[in-house]
Amino acid sequence: MQIHLSDITDSEGKHIQLQPELELDKISFQMGDYPILEKTPVELEITNTGNKVLELKGIGSVTVGIPCDRCLEQVAVKIPYEIEQKLDMKKSDTERVQDLDENDYLTGMDLDVDRLVYLEVLMSWPLKVLCREDCKGICSRCGKNLNKGSCGCAEEPKDPRMAAISDIFSKFKEV
Repeated sequence: MQIHLSDITDSEGKHIQLQPELELDKISFQMGDYPILEKTPVELEITNTGNKVLELKGIGSVTVGIPCDRCLEQVAVKIPYEIEQKLDMKKSDTERVQDLDENDYLTGMDLDVDRLVYLEVLMSWPLKVLCREDCKGICSRCGKNLNKGSCGCAEEPKDPRMAAISDIFSKFKEV
């Protein structure tokens, strides 16, 4: 959703509260595409603090479908975000780039709320996602989800350096 900021930029001390609906349906980046399963409206406050400087504050959350790191089953992960930004509306787009203040959610006087939320969600992205604490993962041979039962494959030693000892035990098992 785009919000045009010229009205608030011209009125010093003006304060507005908005609840724009997110139009995002997925989060895409180098790790892949992740569907947004649920989203709350963004509770956004924009305040003109004077001298054409706007202060953005907002909160919200999205629930994203992320695969479990062990078994690859989709897990619904709620990612809350909090927005706190100051925008100097006196600067042009090229001046922002030169000052390394590259906020691509602001183009001229238009604020792209979806892009702003997208960047905040990426900053809050979880490092590890598990469907449950005791997730058993998938079989390294056949790929079956071990949480749903055993696959019947011969169990390999966890550490390849233990392969020789495993061979000794398997010889005794056959006798």
